[in-house]
Amino acid sequence: MNKDLGLFQVEFKKWQYRFGLTGYKVYFKYEPLDGCYADITVDERVATVRLNNSLPPKHDPFRDVKQSAKHEAIHLLVHKLQHLARCRYLFADDIDEATEELVFKLEDLIKELKI
Repeated sequence: MNKDLGLFQVEFKKWQYRFGLTGYKVYFKYEPLDGCYADITVDERVATVRLNNSLPPKHDPFRDVKQSAKHEAIHLLVHKLQHLARCRYLFADDIDEATEELVFKLEDLIKELKI
């Protein structure tokens, strides 16, 4: 396994658990991506997180595997709200419920970080 991918997985999982996102099955891929260092797609409760393996060497000074992993974990954290925002039909309580869920997760994280 590539050392960048290994570090990416460890860091993503750290933030996944820190954010309380244990209800997702996560798969990791190390493959070429267009125009980004990493990305995430979520389908129901399955997330696929991809790390770009074909960045040109000129981007090496800007490579930050840990930050990219945390960034993608944050995308997973806000996924439910993003999904609801794109729904054509939903109940008013759906957004309130998703917002409250996110607030509780952030509250726990802030408590843990003693902010």
